[in-house]
Amino acid sequence: MAPPVRSPGHVAAPGLGGVGESAPRPDGTLKVTGEFAYASDLWMDGMLWGATLRSPHPRALIRSIDIGPALAMPGVRAVLTHEDVPGRKMFGIDHTEDQPVLAIDQVRHEGEPVALVAADHPETARRAMERIAVGYEVLEPITDPRAVIADPEGLKVQDRGGITRHQPVRVGDVAAARAEADVVVSGEYEVGIQDQAFLGPESGLAVPAEDGGIDLYVSTQWIHNDLKQIAPCLGLAEDRIHMTLAGVGGAFGGREDLSMQIHAGMLALHTGRPVKMSYNRYESFFGHVHRHPAQMRYEYGAAADGRLLYADVEIVLDGGAYTSSTKNVTGNAASLGVGPYEIPNIRIDAYGVYTNNPPCGAMRGFGAVQACFAYESMMDKLGDACGLGPVEIRRRNAVSQGSKLATGQVIDSPAPLAGMLARLEAMPMPPPLDPSDLRNLPGGVSQTTHGEGVVRGVGYGVGIKNICFSEGFDDYSTARVRLEVIGGEATVLVHTAAAEVGQGLVTIQAQIARTELGVQRVTIAPADDRAGDAGSSSASRQSYMTGGAVKTACEAVRAGLLALAARRLGRPASADLTATGGKIVSLSDGVLGTIEDVLGDAVIEETREYHHRPTAAMDPVTGQGSSHTQLALCVHRAVVDVDVDLGLVKVVELAAVQDVGKIINRTGVEGQIHGGSAQGLGLAVMEEIVVSDGLVRNPSFTDYLIPTILDMPPMRLDILENPDPAAPYGLRGAGEPPTLSSTPAIVAAIRNATGRPLPRVPVRPEHIVG
Repeated sequence: MAPPVRSPGHVAAPGLGGVGESAPRPDGTLKVTGEFAYASDLWMDGMLWGATLRSPHPRALIRSIDIGPALAMPGVRAVLTHEDVPGRKMFGIDHTEDQPVLAIDQVRHEGEPVALVAADHPETARRAMERIAVGYEVLEPITDPRAVIADPEGLKVQDRGGITRHQPVRVGDVAAARAEADVVVSGEYEVGIQDQAFLGPESGLAVPAEDGGIDLYVSTQWIHNDLKQIAPCLGLAEDRIHMTLAGVGGAFGGREDLSMQIHAGMLALHTGRPVKMSYNRYESFFGHVHRHPAQMRYEYGAAADGRLLYADVEIVLDGGAYTSSTKNVTGNAASLGVGPYEIPNIRIDAYGVYTNNPPCGAMRGFGAVQACFAYESMMDKLGDACGLGPVEIRRRNAVSQGSKLATGQVIDSPAPLAGMLARLEAMPMPPPLDPSDLRNLPGGVSQTTHGEGVVRGVGYGVGIKNICFSEGFDDYSTARVRLEVIGGEATVLVHTAAAEVGQGLVTIQAQIARTELGVQRVTIAPADDRAGDAGSSSASRQSYMTGGAVKTACEAVRAGLLALAARRLGRPASADLTATGGKIVSLSDGVLGTIEDVLGDAVIEETREYHHRPTAAMDPVTGQGSSHTQLALCVHRAVVDVDVDLGLVKVVELAAVQDVGKIINRTGVEGQIHGGSAQGLGLAVMEEIVVSDGLVRNPSFTDYLIPTILDMPPMRLDILENPDPAAPYGLRGAGEPPTLSSTPAIVAAIRNATGRPLPRVPVRPEHIVG
């Protein structure tokens, strides 16, 4: 059977550029011109189309399923329910198998998969799906996470109870510090459900293999973790499933969990034919997890000079129906719950809760985003109470080298936060916008204002984010690097399973290979499971982890090349040889020959794993422990214009200072900061999945709004390089930190313009004028 038509976009990495240069992206032109093949473009002759029947109810018992009318339709090749799952009926990320492949006896959230259809045409599959008759006994959904905390056994969504994880953090004596505080401020904050809003819907192709296994071409963030979940459910050994990364149209955490992978595999195995599944936009809103909504209570006490004495915090994260990443998101929220500030006495209680609301899991910022909005709002409130400006209150409490986080983890490689704040404050302010150009005004060309009622505000935000996985997880990545002469030219092939999800990882792998081996012709093989596990493209970890693996493998290849050169050139094994600029060079004798001359027909190939330094689990009672590998800081200043009469907001400018340790690709880093800031802007003023009684009210891009080019303002960037000695090249993960600090900075600016408290995001017009 011929392979499917799929993307050529991840194969070659043409052009020059090593570490530190803005090497061009091999997939960039294809994406701009529309030639790049995404997972939804996959095609194979004779393939069937799969569709999923989903529950219309957030909570109900299943009393009956009648698939007969659907099976009787011409062109329908299969209709499957949970009874047809060939292996284990439950799956789940992070070793928590609590999610059914297809609903068994009940549904726990709106959109839960109930049955599958395969047909000759997608429209036939859709119509057949509508003919499946499901008898539901509708139950009252559990939707209030605080009520679950109050009665976790009485309000069960899962058999294990109502609470996924409760993570306390205890430092010092909060009660004693409260008695000594000169200034006490408190607040209650809320973050709505944000969607990853990736433009490429969940899609993939399952192809039966000759050995009774299956080939899967899917858009995912973690090939090997998918494989570990898929194989038991399909009743196959892992080595009988071959997974290849298809073109990914964005991810942001939403592709860490499975979507159509097991379903397409079931249909392909049942029919013996290739099966393609591709969600439409409506279905996509139910087909992946979202950012956890949060309800948070904070109380801070300080001395008269603004120095923090204590923090008393409760964070409640609504994980929805299944566990997904909620345990880890809760750990992140707890460990980073008071931000990058020195506070001697801390009490934090962070909860992850089950409800019948939409399932939530990983999204860019992963628990730290929610906490950052609250603690930064509190810093502004504390500054006002102490008569200090927003920069000064942060400077007086900022962590520095040797400071401890709430978990007791010592900060051993930070950017100087106080210095970052000073650099940000010193940046020029944008000039007033010309009101004669309506595009400059809140409301734009709708002509809601010509400048009257428009007030300018300025706000600041600071965020700290962990990089890589935490709490004792053995996080690693694997790379295979091959050096040989092809067509008379030294060529490097890099093969990893790392998912390119739009972040530019393919480019970075090639840059590292060019730098380490001095060879310009580098090819990046398509990511698949034939390479060792590369971990997830999340947690800002791939440049660190897969970059580290590629670097380590290249170093081993270079050592092999120099050993070969020593033998062929009659040099002792300890000869002072190096490979640079495509040549073998002796430090004492100069150029000895080209890499091509030395290699000849030899091939040097090495595979290496890269592990970061170990971490520890948070203590379940005190929350103490060095739970994070690396920490990264970003600070934002937002300038906004607000029509205080209509509640309309225009973000005029965002300025950011971020430490990235080492710039691997400046254009790529700038893009990450812009992109993270854009998602933070969306959360601040427009993005929210609206849920009522467990039902999603706006599952479309007509009603779920994301920032466009007209909403995203110009940005001023100051990118710092303070190397982390424990990281490859000293780099520091860059993708997530700007998502944290941009949201509170924008909301602070709106508060500054309006005087409104604004304890909830996204901020809506009625919050400003109501």
